[in-house]
Amino acid sequence: MGSTSAHAPGPGRRLFLGGLLGAAAAAATAGTARAATGPAASASAGTGQTRRIPPSAIGMHLYTMRDPLARDFEGTLEELAAIGYATVGVSGRHGHSAADIRRMLDATGLKAVLEHVGYETVTGSGLPQALEDIRTLGGKWIVVPSLPNSLLSPDGYREAARKLNQAGLTARGAGLKVLFHNHEPDHRTVNGQTLYDILLAETDPHLVGFELDLYWAAKGGAKDPADYFTENRHRFPALHVKDMAPDGDFADVGSGVLDFPHMFGSARRGGVKQWLVEHDNPVDPFASARTSYEYLRNVRF
Repeated sequence: MGSTSAHAPGPGRRLFLGGLLGAAAAAATAGTARAATGPAASASAGTGQTRRIPPSAIGMHLYTMRDPLARDFEGTLEELAAIGYATVGVSGRHGHSAADIRRMLDATGLKAVLEHVGYETVTGSGLPQALEDIRTLGGKWIVVPSLPNSLLSPDGYREAARKLNQAGLTARGAGLKVLFHNHEPDHRTVNGQTLYDILLAETDPHLVGFELDLYWAAKGGAKDPADYFTENRHRFPALHVKDMAPDGDFADVGSGVLDFPHMFGSARRGGVKQWLVEHDNPVDPFASARTSYEYLRNVRF
C-alpha cells in the first residue's frame, strides 16, 4: 500500500537507484521493441534462463482492485480468476465477513493466502478473532501492513519486534504465521541503524516472516532487495510485486524499471512461495491486472 513519507537516500540506496536509472535508459532505448512485443514477451527474451513462477503462485493483492471490489466483490474475483490468477491477498473486506469472502473465493476457484490486519489488532486483544478469520478465509499468513508513526525509531522497532514475536507465538499455536509488510519509511537509517534490519534481527525466524514489497524496498532501501533473500533465508514467503516507473511512480508489473528477473533469481533462497501483484493507483485496475499477470506468467529467471 502507499506511503507519502520521504527521506534522504543513503549511499546504498543511491547506488541501487542509480542502477534503476540505467535500466530506465535501457528501456527507453529499447522502447520500439518493447512496444512491438509487450512486457510479457520481453520478460524472457534472450535471457537463456528457464526458471519460472509456478502458476499456482501468481496472485493479486486485492488492494489493487479496491474500487471494483467495492462495486462488485464477487464479479471482480471472477474476472481475476478468468485472467489466470490463482491466489489473492485480502486487504479490506468491503462490508463482507470472512465467511462471505471464502464462499466467493470458493465459487471462483481462487485461494486466499493471507490477509492484511492492523498492527494494533495483531498485537492486541483482537488477535484471536483475526486468526480465526484467516483460517476461515483459507489463508496461512496474517500480515501487519505497517507500523504506527509513533514507532518509527530504533526503540520503536525493537518494541514492535517484541510484540510481533508475541503475536507470532500465538499464531503458531493456531497453525499460522505473522508476516510484516514494508513501506519506504521502514528502510530509513536512524542513528546508524536501518529500521527494517532491526525487525529482521530481533524477530524470531520461527515466529515472524516478511512480505517484501519490492517497490518500497527499492525506493527506500539501503541495499538491492535480492540481498534480503540471500542474507535472511526462508524469511520471505510472500512478495508484493510492484513496478516502478522511470519517474519513481507506480507502474504495471513488467512495464517499469525494476529488474525482477534479478530479484526472482534469489527468491528460492528467501523462501518465496507467493508472488502477489500490486499497483497502488492503477488507472484501469483490470488492464493493470492483465498486463501484470502476463508478465509474471512469462518471466524467466
